[in-house]
Amino acid sequence: MKKFVLLLCLSAALSLQIAGAADITGTITLTGTPPAAKEITPIKDDPTCASLYPGDLPKTMFYVTGANGELADVVVTLKGISGQSTGASAPPAVLDQKGCLYVPQIIAVQTGQKIIVKNSDPCVHNVHATPTANPEANQVQMPGGADLTFAFDKPEPFLKFRCDVHPWMFAWVTVVDSPYFAVSGKDGKFTIKNVPPGKYTLEAAHRKLGAQTADIEVKADGAAQNFTFEVK
Repeated sequence: MKKFVLLLCLSAALSLQIAGAADITGTITLTGTPPAAKEITPIKDDPTCASLYPGDLPKTMFYVTGANGELADVVVTLKGISGQSTGASAPPAVLDQKGCLYVPQIIAVQTGQKIIVKNSDPCVHNVHATPTANPEANQVQMPGGADLTFAFDKPEPFLKFRCDVHPWMFAWVTVVDSPYFAVSGKDGKFTIKNVPPGKYTLEAAHRKLGAQTADIEVKADGAAQNFTFEVK
């Protein structure tokens, strides 16, 4: 009987926590002038890849900004809330190889969450993950070949994927040990959903500009926190 009452209490407490969960929202902006994007000229050395660009070549996307300084591709995470990954049951994330580039170049996933890698190009790629905290993986993927699946068990920021056949191809995957993260969009905005009420440290990390933190408190109506990065 005591165990039954205890289970009811725990269930009620969990229900209250979920019911009180709210979103963290914010906008990331960039001040200063980032280095100009450059054409990825090595694409011209590969006939198949070059044929995909009869006009202008694609450019590097290290700093993706809007007209008013909105900054994309910033990974925002809650710190100190690890060990709560639901990655094993989360929908897979997708990396595509299209136009001899990785699309998108910046993603975030949970530990244990599947990453599906596609090849939409008419050429062979090799998908080479080069982590520092997780095991390395390297697989060939033919044009029209079956999707490849990756997953990583340990948290790691900006884990690099590359193609050794086409050395200009990169993507970076941040692996988080909880579902409480987001990546800012082209409008600079991010949303971390269903965060239990409490006090947290929020981190915003950009691959070129480093990381910033802010202390926040999530209440019933959520929390808002903006970040500004500066190019000096």
